[in-house]
Amino acid sequence: MTEAAFDYIVVGGGSAGCVMAARLSEDGKDNVLLLEAGGQDDHPLIRMPLGFLRAMTKPEFNWPYWTEEEPHLNGRRMPLPRGKVMGGSGSINGMFAMRGHPADYDLWAQMGARGWSYADCLPYFRKMEDSWRGESEYHGSGGPLRVRPIDSPHLLHEEMMATARNAGFSTTDDLNGAQPEGFARGEQTVDDRGRRASSASAYIKPALGRQNLDVRTGVLVRRVVFEGKRAVGVEVEGKDGTTSIVRARREVVLSGGAYNSPHLLMLSGIGPAEHLKEHGIAVLHDSPGVGRNLQEHPTASLEFEATRKVTFLRQLRWDRLAFNAIRWALTGTGTLAGQLNSCNVVVRTADHLERPDMQIMVNPIRFDAQTWFPGIKKEQEHVFWAGIVQLHPESRGWVKLKSADPRDIASVTLNIMSEEADLAQMRRAIRTARKIYRTDPMGQLVGAERAPSAGAETDDELNDLIRNTCYVGMHPTSTCAMGMGARSVVDEECRVIGVEGLRVVDASVMPTVPGGNTALPVTMVAEKAADIMRGRKLPPAELPAEKAA
Repeated sequence: MTEAAFDYIVVGGGSAGCVMAARLSEDGKDNVLLLEAGGQDDHPLIRMPLGFLRAMTKPEFNWPYWTEEEPHLNGRRMPLPRGKVMGGSGSINGMFAMRGHPADYDLWAQMGARGWSYADCLPYFRKMEDSWRGESEYHGSGGPLRVRPIDSPHLLHEEMMATARNAGFSTTDDLNGAQPEGFARGEQTVDDRGRRASSASAYIKPALGRQNLDVRTGVLVRRVVFEGKRAVGVEVEGKDGTTSIVRARREVVLSGGAYNSPHLLMLSGIGPAEHLKEHGIAVLHDSPGVGRNLQEHPTASLEFEATRKVTFLRQLRWDRLAFNAIRWALTGTGTLAGQLNSCNVVVRTADHLERPDMQIMVNPIRFDAQTWFPGIKKEQEHVFWAGIVQLHPESRGWVKLKSADPRDIASVTLNIMSEEADLAQMRRAIRTARKIYRTDPMGQLVGAERAPSAGAETDDELNDLIRNTCYVGMHPTSTCAMGMGARSVVDEECRVIGVEGLRVVDASVMPTVPGGNTALPVTMVAEKAADIMRGRKLPPAELPAEKAA
């Protein structure tokens, strides 16, 4: 069965796809179809900012991705949380509002992704943003995505900022501004009603009344349909298992993310030829870069006992939690209306580096924190938890087909720690974090280091710790990358090389993973790609005055 045609079909209602569908339909001229395999994003755990700690573990909100046995992590398999709802992973993530370092984007341009330098990207970071800081050379006002500070008296922010200065590190008022390095107050995408601000809530919900926009959930796209080498639509499978073809008069846009977009390309005959033949898929275009160059942010944890009951665990007493749940529902305020982060630390672990290579998620709460009530359920010990993020890994992984069945999710190997330089950097990062946590005034609040990291001191011991315990930052990128020479999957306008009428717009097109949380960079990529597709004049590449000087 063939349905009526649309001008554009956007596959994937995640952080990029919601932006693409909203922008392509906003002038009313073109009919746009947005297809999302997951469900709606209206669950309280998604809307409530602090609910992300539970939402990302719920199978109804997640694709069941796991890595294959990781060859450099002692054969471990790791879970890969990926949002299976409108808004994609932006509906279950930690809402951190980070762009990364300007040098990250200049590297893209140097690699061959012309038009994607920091000066080219900054206008789109500003366009998408409604910043609490207001309009400036670095920030936007009135854009779709609200950005606010993480601000709570329960998070020990001032203690961490004082610790930075005593430990010899810089502080900054704005990691997304003139000084993108140091200790800073974290920022989050939370709206003024205390609700998560995702691409679904910020871009799609305001657009649902448009006559030229059709948004469908629970629809699996099986493959892109071609006539010759031109994409003319997609084959879809509905909730009842029936299949049909939806045609696209102009273009198909894949926005499935770093795992699903290369998977769908390969199912459609675009990818490494020998791999496609192994699964009986006819080769439409031999593109060896599809599914390769996979990057993630490896993350390690340190936990320390607290010397006093000062962590956020105090706020998880049953009656306080119930009160704040009601407060959030009625007023959008209180302890459940934001992230739990004392300080966003973005620093270098060695003096010779040109940009930060380490982020610390400073969390004043234990990883396994539970609700408690005096006399009924015992309060846990107070613990500080630090997530240590490697921002620029050298290791590269891959995405492959498990079979030619579209319902069989992709095979993912991150190949983390395959490069010795990554192990050395993570060792430096752990030692740097320990130094920070032992410096006053935080040093007065921090007691003994806890297992499994306690006692791991030598290089070999730290290597074992990293291989046995590291996990992912939920920031996969670069599996359909531009700027990779002969292995480029898309060009600098996100058009799939070797075919016509098909683009990829999501984190998979990034040549390298940015040095920070990836939600804002993905939204920026989609904003810029939408302007390119609509033939709009792009803003001039221009640096703020202090950067240009």
